[in-house]
Amino acid sequence: MRTRRSWWRASVVVMLTAAVGLPAAAATAKPAAERLGPVVRDGVTQPVFGYADAIRERVFVTSDVDTDGDGARDVVAMDIIRPKASDEGLRVPVVMDASPYYSTVCRGNESECKEDVDGDGLNDKWPLFYDNYFVPRGYAVVLLDMIGTNHSTGCPVTGGYADNISAPTAIDWLNGRRPGRNAAGEPIVATWHNGRTGMIGKSYDGTLANAAAATGVEGLTTIVPISAISSWYDYSRSNGLVTRANNYSGSLANTVTNPDRRAYCAPVRTQLGVDGDDVTGDYNDFWAERDYVPHADRVRASVFVVHGINDNNVRPDHFSKWWDALAENDVPRKLWLTGTGHVDPFDFRRGEWVDTLHRWFDYWLHGIQNGIMKEPRVDVERAPDVWETHRDWPIPGARPTQVFLRPGAEGEAGGLSVRPNAGKASRTFQDTPTMSQTNAIRHPSDPAANTENRLVFLSQPLKAPLHISGTPVVRIKASVNGEDTSFAGLLVDYGTRPRFSTAGDGIATLTEEDCWGEAATWGGHAEDACYRQTRKTIATDAQELVTKGILDGLNLDSLRVSTPLVPGQKNAVDVPLLPEDYVFEAGHQIGVVLLGSYSGYSSRAKQNRAEITVHFDSSRIELPVVGGRTAAVRAGL
Repeated sequence: MRTRRSWWRASVVVMLTAAVGLPAAAATAKPAAERLGPVVRDGVTQPVFGYADAIRERVFVTSDVDTDGDGARDVVAMDIIRPKASDEGLRVPVVMDASPYYSTVCRGNESECKEDVDGDGLNDKWPLFYDNYFVPRGYAVVLLDMIGTNHSTGCPVTGGYADNISAPTAIDWLNGRRPGRNAAGEPIVATWHNGRTGMIGKSYDGTLANAAAATGVEGLTTIVPISAISSWYDYSRSNGLVTRANNYSGSLANTVTNPDRRAYCAPVRTQLGVDGDDVTGDYNDFWAERDYVPHADRVRASVFVVHGINDNNVRPDHFSKWWDALAENDVPRKLWLTGTGHVDPFDFRRGEWVDTLHRWFDYWLHGIQNGIMKEPRVDVERAPDVWETHRDWPIPGARPTQVFLRPGAEGEAGGLSVRPNAGKASRTFQDTPTMSQTNAIRHPSDPAANTENRLVFLSQPLKAPLHISGTPVVRIKASVNGEDTSFAGLLVDYGTRPRFSTAGDGIATLTEEDCWGEAATWGGHAEDACYRQTRKTIATDAQELVTKGILDGLNLDSLRVSTPLVPGQKNAVDVPLLPEDYVFEAGHQIGVVLLGSYSGYSSRAKQNRAEITVHFDSSRIELPVVGGRTAAVRAGL
C-alpha cells in the first residue's frame, strides 16, 4: 500500500539521457523542447514532470446542438491540467473524465466537487486522483462538464444526442478540428496534445465514455467505463416494464442541472417524459437514440470494462451486452468483474487498480510496450478479495445447459433435472404485485414451499460445485386467465457461506487514508490526493439471490409493440435473467422461483392479479454451465 508522501522529481534531461541511452553530449546538443518526453522504468511512466507548477486552463468549445432552443448552439466547458513542460514542447495525451455531476452530486466515494476557490476562473479543486497521479507522469487531465451542466450551456437530455457528443466536441478541439476559446473569448489551441485521448468514469461518467466511443470519434483511443450504462432503456426499463419512477429521465436531468437553471430547463425535462412513453414501457426511437450497443461497430477505441455483478443501480446486463457487441466487432478489450455493487475499483481493489490503469493508459496513450495486452483478458472476484483470471468472458467452456423444472406435489417445491419431463402436468399461482423479493426467496413459513403467489423448484444438495458464467434464461410454457401480467424468474443459492453483502454496495469506508499522487495548493485549497480506505462487507445469509429477470407479458413478441395476451392460450415465455458468474458449492441447493409482478424489481408493478399457469412439458431454465451438461450431471442435476 502506498502512504502519504511527496513524489520525487529529478532532472528531466539526466533521466531522459539514461532512459534512451544517448551520450550526455548528444542529449545536451538538442534544444530542451526536443528532449522532452515520458521517462519509462519497469514498463511504466515515472513522475518527473511535477504537479505544483502544472498549467491549468478552462476552455469553451461550441457544439452543434441547441438543447434549450435559445437560438445559440450549446457550449461545452472543460477544465484542463497539464505538465508545465507541455508549454515547452512536450506533447501529452489526455485522460478525460466527462461528467454531469461536478457541481451537484460530485464525484467519488467522498463526493468531491470541482470548485474555483479564489474566483480567478481556474479550477482549484480537482475531484479524484487522476490529476495528482497522471499529470506528473506526462499526461493532461481534462474534467469536462456535460452539456447542460456546471459551466457548459444548454439543458441535459439524459443519454440523448447532446449528452453523447459532449466529449466528442472536446476531442474535436483537442485534435484541431473545432475552435475553442478562453473566458475572454480568445482563441485557444491544444498544440500540446499528442492526438490520443482516453476517457474514464463511473456510472454516468462511464456512460458518456461509452456514448463517445459509439460515435466513432477520431482521436478517442481508449475508454474505461466503470459501472456504466450501455442502453438507457435497459437502465429505466426491463423487457417492457418500467423499473424506475415515471419520467426518470427527467428526474435525473433535474438532479444534474445547476439549481439556478432547473426552472429554465423544465420544458426539456417534460418532453423527456413524453418521448420516453411510460404508459406502455415499450422501446421506441427515443430509447434507440440512447442505446449504444447497436453502434459497437463504430468503436475505434480499446475498452477496459469494470462492473459489479451485484450492481443494482446499473445492472450487469449493461456490461454483458456491451461486452458481447465489442467482441463481435473485434474491439481490443479487458474486463474486471467484481462481486461488489455500484463501486469504483479505486474503492474495491485500490492498489491493483492504480497499477493496472497506469499500465493500460501508458500502453494505449503513450504507446509503451508493457505487455498488458498479453495478460489474461478477464479478472473475476470469486469471493470477497479473492480474484482469479480468465482468458475471456463468459468463461471459456460455459455452454447453455437445459435444466428442466419438475412439478412437485400441490403445495410442495418441485425439482430440477437435466432430464426432460414426461406428461403434461401444470401448476397455477397468482400474480401478486406486493410480493417482496425477500419473501420470494425466503418465505416466512417455509422457503421450500409453493404458495399462492410463487412456484419453487429445488435441486437436491449438489454433489459437486456447479459454475455458471453468462446469462441464464427461464424458458417456460405459460397461460394466463387475462390479457396482461408479468413473468419473473429468480435463481437462488440455498446454503450458508460468506457472501458479498448488499449493504453499502459491499464496501465500508474507513477513517484511515492513503495517497496516490502529488500535492499542491491552489486558491487556498490543498490538493493532497489522499483518500479514505475501504474494506469489503461480508454477509453469511442462508440463501442468496444469485440473479433475476422480469418480462412484460405484453411484450412477448416485441419490445416495440405491446400485444395483449389471449386468455387461456399457452405461450412460450423466455425471461432473460441478469448475467452472472457464480459457483454453487457442493452441499448447497439451487433454487428457481417463478413469480408474476413483484415489488423487488419494478417500480410500477402490474395491478391485475392474474392467475398464471405453468405447463411442464418443456418448461426449464437454461444455465450457462462451465463444463455444460456433463458438469451439471456430475453435480447431481
